[in-house]
Amino acid sequence: MKRLSENTTDLLKEIKAEAAELPQKKRRDFLLNGLKLSVGSALAATVGTAMAGKESLPPNVPVWSRKLGRGVVSVPYGHPSKHESDVVRRTVDWLTADSISSISMTPLHEMKGIITPSGLVFERYHAGVPEVNPDDHRIIINGMVDRPLILTMDQLMSFPSESVINFLECPANGGMEWRGTQMEALQFTHGMLSCCEWTGVKLSTLLDEVGIQKGAKWLLAEGADGAGMSRSIPLEKALDDTLVVYAQNGEMLRPEQGYPVRLFNPGWEGNTSIKWLRRLEIGDKPWYQREETSKYTDLMPDGTARKFSFVQETNSVITSPCPEKPMMHRGIHHLEGIAWSGRGKIKRVDVSLDGGVSWQTAKLKGLVLSKAITRFGMEINWQGEPLLLQSRAIDETGYVQPTLSQLREARGSNSIYHKNSIHTWMLDKDGTVSNVQLG
Repeated sequence: MKRLSENTTDLLKEIKAEAAELPQKKRRDFLLNGLKLSVGSALAATVGTAMAGKESLPPNVPVWSRKLGRGVVSVPYGHPSKHESDVVRRTVDWLTADSISSISMTPLHEMKGIITPSGLVFERYHAGVPEVNPDDHRIIINGMVDRPLILTMDQLMSFPSESVINFLECPANGGMEWRGTQMEALQFTHGMLSCCEWTGVKLSTLLDEVGIQKGAKWLLAEGADGAGMSRSIPLEKALDDTLVVYAQNGEMLRPEQGYPVRLFNPGWEGNTSIKWLRRLEIGDKPWYQREETSKYTDLMPDGTARKFSFVQETNSVITSPCPEKPMMHRGIHHLEGIAWSGRGKIKRVDVSLDGGVSWQTAKLKGLVLSKAITRFGMEINWQGEPLLLQSRAIDETGYVQPTLSQLREARGSNSIYHKNSIHTWMLDKDGTVSNVQLG
């Protein structure tokens, strides 16, 4: 336990330093949560092995093989194993003033493959989760159309359906790092990201049904939540790959994901995929609603605001090792990560072990889909030397993920949104991993 104790001491020093500027109550909660997140994986691995005992280890027959298990339908709706109880969404308590307008984040370090389980998809609310009765819910399509329409859920689901696998990302993902805040967990640096199968009706199908009038160029999507969340969307996107979605990962949407129906704009800012969708209005210009003026605009170095920055730029991050997944031994390791682009498919991912001085091309693993999470990996032989781990993604359009200095040169340091620069993990000689910022 000596190595674990030394690591814990160092981590506590870092956590206390970061908490020093917080109010007292939030500081106490932050210290407790930080300790759990930072050393949880190492503690579980060490204590878990010690407590397992020899009774169930080879060549013995394990205890769970000596008795009958539970029967069919004793759990009508399946749940993860109790041994996976720490794989949950987490929040940063001091990030927002109230939980009804806050964010929970996906545990990317625990995700396998490219599909995020519905119960782990990140949450973002502007006025909490409304309890919508699907029998009473309606979708209105009005404005510059020939035949205004009001649809029930049954009527919507009578149209031909399509299913796609795409990522969903909040444009504020990583936004706390624009001004130098360095969160010591992958879940907090990149966890406003998920990837799912989405099923619904192409919006173009519904717009054909109502008939778009000449001169129409924009669409206003409005939600049924208490905030009346709404966004202006170019008609070009609406007629391309936008879906009106009612199912996710093979089942109806969860309430926190917009049940019974939401809009979904593949590859675009998550806030444009309006949840609890109630109205689509067609017009000839954008509406400049609250969420596209005071929010979701990017303040540029010259004081102007970059508006309608819809596309989520190419991004990547190493998921193992990371702060929650330290190196537990020396030798051969499979370094792994994820990449994604709102412009299309990931074409290549390069990995650096020395902070960008040299690069090696990683292998893309499994499905490589447009506007979806793509996994990459490579073997490394780690013998205890300190490393600066980076990944750099390139998409099929030729866009190359920028360095932090390149991004700041173009955008300044006053932004909150679209922080897609190359991310750096520092792997220390004791196997711990921390978040550092390199140009």
